[in-house]
Amino acid sequence: MTGLDRRPAAATDATLPRGPLTGFAVGSLGMGVWVTVPGLLLLYFLTDVLAVAPWLAGLALLLPKIADVLLHPWIGHRADVEQTRRGDRRRLLLVGCALPVAFAALFAVPGGLTGAPAAAWVAVLFVAGNLLFAAYQVPYLSTPADLRIGYHERTRLMAFRMVVLTLGILVSGLLAPLLTGGDAATRAGYQRMGVILAVGMLIAMLVGVAGIARLRSSAATPTPAGHGGWRALRTALRDRQFRWLVAAYLAMSTTTHLVLAGVPYYAEYELRAPGLTTVLVAAFVAPALLVTPVWLVLARRIGKQRALLGAQGAFAVGSLVLAVGRPAGLPLLIGAVAVLGVAFAGMQLLPFSMLPDVIRAATTNTTGAGTYTGVWTATEATGAALGPYAYALCLAVGGFVASTAGESPVQPDAALAAVRYGFGLLPAAAMLAALLLQRRYTLDSAARAAT
Repeated sequence: MTGLDRRPAAATDATLPRGPLTGFAVGSLGMGVWVTVPGLLLLYFLTDVLAVAPWLAGLALLLPKIADVLLHPWIGHRADVEQTRRGDRRRLLLVGCALPVAFAALFAVPGGLTGAPAAAWVAVLFVAGNLLFAAYQVPYLSTPADLRIGYHERTRLMAFRMVVLTLGILVSGLLAPLLTGGDAATRAGYQRMGVILAVGMLIAMLVGVAGIARLRSSAATPTPAGHGGWRALRTALRDRQFRWLVAAYLAMSTTTHLVLAGVPYYAEYELRAPGLTTVLVAAFVAPALLVTPVWLVLARRIGKQRALLGAQGAFAVGSLVLAVGRPAGLPLLIGAVAVLGVAFAGMQLLPFSMLPDVIRAATTNTTGAGTYTGVWTATEATGAALGPYAYALCLAVGGFVASTAGESPVQPDAALAAVRYGFGLLPAAAMLAALLLQRRYTLDSAARAAT
């Protein structure tokens, strides 16, 4: 059943041990690098290092993500098949551990390539990387639904994951611009950055695989005969609660990736200090390390849905401040970015802990969890593409002039306005849409009462 008539599956009182929880969460370090660094630097890498026109750079990032709409649900189907045949999803996780190779190659563009050929290189490697990322992410995020745990313990599990993911986002977001050469970034610098971060990714992802195995050994739900597969996909697409949650998350993912892609441009062209890129990234990500436990407590007291609506509203307000630009003053702008970071922490923790609530409410077993998660991660990947693409379109409309490393073309006033409004007004509007969509989700009270 779907909608309000269904009853969430009975919860258990199982409490997960900290050791396996930590191991599971460490896997997010590697995922955080993939989520953060391409979103932060790839558009800028294309337009300001490889001389790719903004409209083409946006397409180079968007088109590979379109493939994810099909690839991620298929990976989810395969994860469910593996769960049924083998009793776990380990084999897919290990395939996904090849992601660091694709990450390093993504930034290792051959020296003679600029413009369209360089964009083609990036697009092809982006497709390969996204497929490997899905192979790891889908079974990884299916874990909460695979375990015999209840409403609040799912939030606790994802809180561990969120803290470590935030650490990965913060460290990679700060290190990546420095490793490329900072204000004097070069092709060689981007290649060096890709190799160094890839090594860290691999180690973290392997630790995550071991952590999942330990969690499953202590609290895994027995696997029944048969598997969800394409039937689970039909169930997911017909699931009213899932559709509203996914639609809201698409808007959230698009907005946060738009902001991430706009950070280097906002720092260089609006604040006139490229070095502030790392400061803005830190202000955006660091608060999550402190406030994730607060979001966890808030979710326990008022429920995940109400807490998430508050996070979305705060993000929209902070974005409006950024649209003011330099006249607002640097301290206020950094404070606004910090507000976005606090809201971002809630928007990472709460939807991901609501997803297994939906799965448990919609199915009598967990064999369809991979397919549900595949649709979810496809949505996330789509948002990760739409965000930078939307910002690239803003730049293109404003007449932004692309360049190679070392060049400093004079940007027209319209392009400078596009940098500012694309970083402020557009995210505010998109997050307002997310809030309106999120209000249509009504499962939370029933899922909470079942625990």
